[in-house]
Amino acid sequence: MNRGRGRPRNRGMLSLLALQVASQFYQLERKPPVTAGLIAANTLIYLRPGVLDDVLPPLSEVCLNPYLVLKDRDVKRLFLSAFYHVDESHLVYNMLSLLWKGVQLERMMGSTEFASMVALLLGLSHGIVVVLAKLLATFFDYPYALISECAVGFSAVLFALKVVLNSNSPNYANVYGVLVPARHAAWAELLLIQMFVPGVSFLGHLSGIFAGLLYLRLQRFFPGSNPLYPIIRKVTAIMGWPLRFLRGHLNRYSRRIFGHGTVGGRAVPHRTVGGRGARTAENGNAVWRCFLCAFDNSIHLEVCEMCGTRRGDNDLSPLAPPLLPTAPTVVSRDLSLEELRRLRLERFNRQ
Repeated sequence: MNRGRGRPRNRGMLSLLALQVASQFYQLERKPPVTAGLIAANTLIYLRPGVLDDVLPPLSEVCLNPYLVLKDRDVKRLFLSAFYHVDESHLVYNMLSLLWKGVQLERMMGSTEFASMVALLLGLSHGIVVVLAKLLATFFDYPYALISECAVGFSAVLFALKVVLNSNSPNYANVYGVLVPARHAAWAELLLIQMFVPGVSFLGHLSGIFAGLLYLRLQRFFPGSNPLYPIIRKVTAIMGWPLRFLRGHLNRYSRRIFGHGTVGGRAVPHRTVGGRGARTAENGNAVWRCFLCAFDNSIHLEVCEMCGTRRGDNDLSPLAPPLLPTAPTVVSRDLSLEELRRLRLERFNRQ
């Protein structure tokens, strides 16, 4: 978290950030959508492309100033200030840190719970900034933190995430070349950054650590009680409804096209009946599955309606049962492949 000031734009380091993010996400089997969304949101707000430049407020109107938050009840500063960065190096450093921490935590917790935790830590850390600044001004006669502090950046949340990530780690962490116990890494980073990096907000970083510790304490006393989790879960379910509707519609359409079963789709529930590989589908009709195209055919047919393969041609396939001599046949062995396809099309046209 840096104090607000003018920023140069040279775009030089953003290509490095994009390359690092793309490389990391390419290696992951399961992509973390919340981490990706946070990185994209911070980057877009910094770049302000096109119409966003006219819509987004300037940095001076969103930086976290405790005095203005209390005086004007300017609550937007508590949340929007986290997504603004003063320069390119500030953005890239924070986003690489978010990439490292976010990927690990989102994979462990799940996307919905991780998103609710980030939102809660954001509100806690910036709220603690305001409280500490007011306490310093009131009881220690230090009004600078209350009036002059005007910070931006995702750093407070990152310090909170670091505390949560390393809370139960027995390992050591390398903090700028210094090996410290992982659970104390956030404190070491706080001191080292304050000593060697000018213009950073000590109060913001300290508040992030306090927010992480408070979150862990709340989780210990009230496990699974994050109040934002059910809200975000409901929002996710509502936003995902069109996708579920479309998927269900496509599944019904595919079952109508392919008949009793689907090729490469959801398995049809069945129970085994007499004969190797013979089965009974949901509608009570006995079926056998073609070993070549995996199409479910009626037990009364000896030739696959989909590809024309004869039942029992592959003696090694458990899904291609031998011919049942007592079963009446509908299709003759003398029919050609083209005639079989024609009969199949006529059958579907009658449905």
